[in-house]
Amino acid sequence: MDRATEIELVSRLRRGEPEAFDQVYAALRARLFSFLLRLTGRREVAEDLSQETWLRLARRAADLRDDTTISAWLFTVARNLATSYWRSRWLDGPLAANLDDLDPADDNAGTPERLAEARDDRRALEASLATLSPSDREVLLLVGVEGLSPADAAAVCGVKPEALRKRLERARTRLGAALSGSRTTPAKREENHA
Repeated sequence: MDRATEIELVSRLRRGEPEAFDQVYAALRARLFSFLLRLTGRREVAEDLSQETWLRLARRAADLRDDTTISAWLFTVARNLATSYWRSRWLDGPLAANLDDLDPADDNAGTPERLAEARDDRRALEASLATLSPSDREVLLLVGVEGLSPADAAAVCGVKPEALRKRLERARTRLGAALSGSRTTPAKREENHA
């Protein structure tokens, strides 16, 4: 969503226009849910936190500032809710969910072998992502998956842009290391599919 559209939507949200909420929901619902699912690793939790995020927007729309970046605002609320969820349960371990329903493979991607390879690569990425700390995972998800600018991601995480850039660099390095440990060779891939 471009900035001019976003500013107009914020203005309409502040006036209480239900159509503006519907438009924001349609534009960001899937991204927000995907972020929460990858962050928490639990579908039911992601659904609950997503619903709570949207309820907070509905309740607080009139209080938004004119210059609010709505995606950053929503991801900040979602992140804070996920953080509160984990704190309340004293959990900080590996993700428990099967994340196969995220980013389904494109059926038009080619041969069955290419589809299987793409699915294996996606699973390796998700498994590697799940081994990272929540702070590494969130920064990678915000910038790499959700496409937030580093400045917006810094605002979501409550850190300065330079600190976010350093966190992002470290998280990318850790993800690369985790991925290199999970890579399979073509021969090994053949064994896995046999």
